[in-house]
Order: sequence, then C-alpha cells, then structure tokens
Amino acid sequence: MAAKPKAGRMPVARRSKKAGLPPGTLVYTGEHSVESVRITLIDYDEQHVQEKHVASIAECLPFRAAPTVTWVNIDGLHDVGVTETLGKAFDLHPLLLEDILSTAQRPKFEDYEKSIFLVLKMLHFGDDRQVVETEQVSLIVGPNFVLSFQERVGDVFDSVRDRIRSGKGRIRKLGADYLAYSLLDAIVDSYFLVLEKLGERIEDLEEELVNDPSQKTLRHIHGLKREMITLRRSIWPLRELVGGLQRSESPLIAESTRVYLRDVYDHTVQIIDTIESFRDMVSGMLDIYLSSVSNRMNAVMKVLTIIATLFIPLTFIAGVYGMNFEHMPELKWRYSYAVVWAVMIGVASIMLVYFRRKKWL
Repeated sequence: MAAKPKAGRMPVARRSKKAGLPPGTLVYTGEHSVESVRITLIDYDEQHVQEKHVASIAECLPFRAAPTVTWVNIDGLHDVGVTETLGKAFDLHPLLLEDILSTAQRPKFEDYEKSIFLVLKMLHFGDDRQVVETEQVSLIVGPNFVLSFQERVGDVFDSVRDRIRSGKGRIRKLGADYLAYSLLDAIVDSYFLVLEKLGERIEDLEEELVNDPSQKTLRHIHGLKREMITLRRSIWPLRELVGGLQRSESPLIAESTRVYLRDVYDHTVQIIDTIESFRDMVSGMLDIYLSSVSNRMNAVMKVLTIIATLFIPLTFIAGVYGMNFEHMPELKWRYSYAVVWAVMIGVASIMLVYFRRKKWL
C-alpha cells in the first residue's frame, strides 16, 4: 500500500512517469493502489436487476449488446492491462484511457460522440477523521452503459446501488444518462458532508483562538488553509463540468435528464459559495491569531512596564540612602529605617492608585 499523505498536505501525482512518452500511452500516475483490481457489474431494467463480481472484462462483453442498462465499476487502476482491455471492449479512445490513469486531472467533461467522459474528485475524510483526502473518479457514459473507475475500494455510491436493487425512484425506468446523473449527484452530495465536518472544525478552532491560542492552533490553521486550497481545486471546475454537460447536444443525454443536471448545478454553486466563505474565515483566523499573540505580548509588556515604573522611585530612594557619606543625619535617627520603608510603600501605593484611575491596570 502507498504511504498516506501527511495532514493537510496535498497529494501530488507522479507525473514524471509519463515524461517523454507519446500521447495515449497508458501509465498509472496515482498514489493509491489495492492488492487486486475489483470489477463489479450491475445490469438492470425496469423488471430485473443482476449484480455480481466478475473476474475479467470478458464477462462484461455479453451485456454490451443487451437492451438493459449496464454499470461496470472498476476499483483499482494500478493494473493498466485491465483498463486497456476494457477500452478495447467498449471501443474507447486511447486519450480517454490515458486521462483515466492520470489521476492529476482537473474535473472536466469531454464529448467523444460515441461516449461522454467525466472526471471528478471524490472527497472523504481519512482514517484519523481530520484530513480531507481526494480520489479521482472517472465516468464514461455510453448508449446503454456506464463505466466508473476508482483508485481504491470504497465510494459514496451505496445509495445509488440501493435504489437500483430496490427499484425505488426513477433509476430503473430511465437510461444510462440518468444513472450517470445519479452517480454525479452522489459525489456532489458527499461534498456537503465534508463541508459540514470542516465547518465544525472551524468553529472549534475559532473557540480555541479566543480562549487560548498556541503554536498548535497555528499549525491547525495552516492545515485548514491547505485543505481549502485542495477543496477549491477539486470543486471549482465542477461547475464548468456540470454546465457543459447540461448544455451538451449529445444524443446520449435525454432532455428529461437535463432538468436534474440543473439541480446538480445549483448544488455545485452552493458548495463553491460555502468553500469561499470558509476560505475567508480561515484567512481571518490567521489575522485573529496574530492579533491575539500581539495582544498577549502587549499585556505582558504592560505588566513589566508597570513593575519597572513602580521600582524607579524606590530604587532612587534606596540609592540615596546607600551613599557612603558621613553627614547624613537620618542615618543616626532611631526610626529612620521604618520611615524609609513607609515612604517607599506610600510612593508605590500612590502610583498604583494613579494607574488605576488612568485605567492602566
């Protein structure tokens, strides 16, 4: 298994693997890998549904010519041969397959006439529930099939699978374009869950800033800033993707599905607005932290200055009576020690009263 990225650090795909290679060369550039590629197939129509794990792409071929809707999901991209075989079986363009294996793609939509290609980022929290991790998901929409590619096992499509199994809603009555919309909608809805958890973290951090800011607080702020950058890079292009898919004239997208795509577009705009608000809040928290540290330093300097000011006249008195002159009549007086103490305490008390009246304390 590949090493997990550190907290707040954005994973960088190893693009150097493809340096100098011709276009269409299939090289997996991602970090995530699984022990073996898992292929699942769901084939359905309004009356029947069939779901199974398949050992090879060859088992999927009979479903391509069937009048039903077929969803083939691939978990694990490190085995390039599986992707290449699937591409040949479903007549996919080599550049499309190259983009599937290049996990540094920005979310985008491309129309290949015979199929529609979508690239999205799926977000979820890591095992420690503190770091947002991103995973590239590729969707290929054909006349009667949808192919989905993920870097590893685990996704946000369980609700879609449950609707297919139970026959609830419209998904079993409509075509592959509606299935693709459902998968897209599931990914977008998962963003709301991620943003909700991030909002809770921001609230906790704001409370920590007010009560007791520390170096740990500063590290958390910088981590959140990096995560906001990752979220922005993953979600901002999604508005363009959904808008392009909605305006597409491809016959693969039915007019009835475009209504639902408009709803996804509205959700995308709402998510982007939330991310921008969070970015402003995190940037403001950094200013609050610096102000808190500065105010705390000013409070310390204020106390030290008052203490030093109190001791200036006391030091003067002690210095005068510490001089080694013979003719100082006070030194021979019986009560001189007590009087000097009384004078010093009186001077300090008067200064404290004065500071309080000036509201310096």
